[in-house]
Amino acid sequence: MISSILYLHGFCSSPASWKVGVLKKALDDRGQGYRLICPTLSPVPEEAIAQAEAIIESRVGPLTLVGSSLGGYYATWLAEKHLLRAALINPAIVAPISLQKYLGTQTNLHTGASFEFTEAHIDQLRALEAPEITPGRYLLMVEKGDEVLDYRDAVTRYAGCRQEVFDGGDHSFTRFPDMLPQLLEFCGL
Repeated sequence: MISSILYLHGFCSSPASWKVGVLKKALDDRGQGYRLICPTLSPVPEEAIAQAEAIIESRVGPLTLVGSSLGGYYATWLAEKHLLRAALINPAIVAPISLQKYLGTQTNLHTGASFEFTEAHIDQLRALEAPEITPGRYLLMVEKGDEVLDYRDAVTRYAGCRQEVFDGGDHSFTRFPDMLPQLLEFCGL
């Protein structure tokens, strides 16, 4: 069966992000670009999850989630609910708390589209917190230099999971190109 990747981008991001581009090129170079699914997620958490679940339910064959930042938060909830594996890149661990400071008008970094981020969205995020995780499902990739999220929260939350923790870097996860072999192996590609 054909293995696929469902990539879940972060808050105010899109399929035009740097990491998606690097991953797509790597898969295209292998003749496997068709294995990458990366929808433009709604800024509304419930809608983003509904989008991802529609893809999960329509897939035939193995599917691995790859989530960056808020996408990592979503990937954790989805992995536990649908018994999937997930690679997490500088994931948001306490999204309802860390995103509180972004209430109000936000602009997508790639499309320029604006949206209102509200308390109702924070409540939706609270409902998506996975109370427990299954360590064997996850590959955690974090950089200590992440200026947006504290990497230690992720290391603690995903204790017992396969972890790749690097000095330096930033929230974009600068070592992403170097980690592609491990990521693709984890995804069964």
